[in-house]
Order: sequence, then C-alpha cells, then structure tokens
Amino acid sequence: MARDGRLFAPLLVDLERALFDRRRETACGVCRAARPRAELFFGVNFELSFNADYWEPTRNSGEIRPIIGIRFGPVDLIANPILDTSFQGLGALDFAPAARVAYNFSESWAVAFEHYTDYGQLSHFEPLARQQQTLFAVVDYKADPMSVEFGIGHGFTTASDALVLKMILSYDF
Repeated sequence: MARDGRLFAPLLVDLERALFDRRRETACGVCRAARPRAELFFGVNFELSFNADYWEPTRNSGEIRPIIGIRFGPVDLIANPILDTSFQGLGALDFAPAARVAYNFSESWAVAFEHYTDYGQLSHFEPLARQQQTLFAVVDYKADPMSVEFGIGHGFTTASDALVLKMILSYDF
C-alpha cells in the first residue's frame, strides 16, 4: 500500500487580487491489485481545511475522498465519490463526486478529462441550476521528485465558474 501526506496552499486569483491563505492537510493510502489485463486500485484520502471566508462558508471543513480506479494499458478510469463536511452534523454532508479519464503517454506524461460536481447535501440535492458541474482538460508531468498538473476547466451550470484554471505542483521529499 502506498501512503502519502501532503500540505496544500491553494491560491485564489480574481480580477483584482491574489489570495493565498487557505491550508489543507491530507493523508492518503492507495492499494493496487494486479489483474492479467487490468490493474485495479483503490484507496481513501482524508482532508482537513482551515478556510478564509471567501473559500467556504465555515472556517473549518473536511473531505473524505474514496479513490476507485482501473488501468487498462495506458488508460486510467478513476471515480471519487467525495463527501465534504463542514462539521455541522451528518445532515450537512455534501456529495461532490469527481471522475477522471486519462491517457498515459509514458511514465512521465498524461492527458486527462476530469469532471467535478457538487450536488449539494446528501439529505437534499440542489436543483440542477444550483449544482456545480465543471469539466477540465488536464496535462500531467511527473519526474522524480517533482510533478506538475495543469488544467483548464469550464463550468456548465449557473452555480459553476465559467472558466477555471488549476495547477498542482508537487515535490516528493
């Protein structure tokens, strides 16, 4: 089982300023099971966030991100049935699943489509107009000990941002 720990420092940029003051800590474990023609992998990621007011409505939040994937040769299919929490009780759990389809050109380079959604609280899904639905085109580059992921996304509902850029820089210690 691979184990991983990370510290994220997201940067929000709008047309007037750049904001850099949200912190997230994560812990992740992933298991892989080899099959003759496919490789199954699964795991779970736990996240705790300490947020500024403009990131989320509560100062503290968390996420449970199950990871379920299968690799067929160079193609990855990954699902993340994510539960977000504001620590306001079980009734406030939010269902925000994500999915990824990637093509790995090599050990270092991949391209992918990633779909992120937020349906709202498990106890009451939001109407479509208030759900977030964003599709990203992503390029990944991995080299020991650093990796870079860059993506450009488009929101498909009025609750989604019309254009989103994302970049993840990772360094393995």
